Order: sequence, then C-alpha cells, then structure tokens
Amino acid sequence: MTDFLYDWFIWIKVGHIFSIIAWMAGIFYLPRLFVYHAEAVKQGSDTDELFQTMERRLLRAIMNPAMTGAWIFGLLMVFTPGIIDWSAIWPWTKAGAVLAMTWYHHWLGYRRKDFMRGENKLTGRQYRMMNEVPTVFLLIILVSVIARPF
Repeated sequence: MTDFLYDWFIWIKVGHIFSIIAWMAGIFYLPRLFVYHAEAVKQGSDTDELFQTMERRLLRAIMNPAMTGAWIFGLLMVFTPGIIDWSAIWPWTKAGAVLAMTWYHHWLGYRRKDFMRGENKLTGRQYRMMNEVPTVFLLIILVSVIARPF
C-alpha cells in the first residue's frame, strides 16, 4: 500500500485540491441561497420549490461528493509515510479546522431541511453572518498547510 501511495501521491494531491475547490464553492454558495430564500421567497410558492430544488442539488450533487472526495484524498495523503511531521502543530490545527468545516457542512444540511419543512427560523442577516464562518476555517487551513508557522 505504501508503494501505491508514493507512486500516486501527486494524483492523490490533485484529487484533494479539486475536491476542496468544489466543496468550498458549495460551502460559500449554499448560505447565499439561504439568504435570498429567507428574505425574498414566500413559503409554498413556486419560487420556494425552485430554491429548495437548487439547494438540494447543490448539497447532494456537488457538496456531499466533494466533501467525501476531500476526506478520502486527504486521508490517503495523511497515510502516506513521511509526508506529515506529526510532532509539528500545523497538522493538528488543520485537522481541527477540517473537522469544524465538516460540522458546518452538516449544519447547512440541517438548515436546508428546515426550509424543506417550512420551519426556517433564521433571517437573511443571520445566514450572511454564518456565511463568514467557512472563511475563518479556510484561512486556518491555508496558513497551517502553506505557512506552517507552528
């Protein structure tokens, strides 16, 4: 297995980066859909159904597969011996931010179900504020992996 991971490492890394880009696109777009859905759409209208369809497809067809790919490719890189210095702090800060991003992803999924049931309780302003959360996680991940200050 180790030889496979070494031989395919660059392609695993490509898969990881591709998955991260797709995941982040959805992570940033879905809450924006929620903003407009909460502010301008009447529950039960045709537009409500349209927004629910867009939100469901974004989550299920793009975000879920992208998150799964990011995790699989990321774990393959983690299991490649000699790639990560586990005595450093950066892998642990990245791992914490990735776990937080995964929690946020699932939180968005629960908010989508609130809209589906007609039980959304958050305002457009609250969704705008929550839309900033993944930016913080992304910054922690990028600084941890690229700058490695710790």
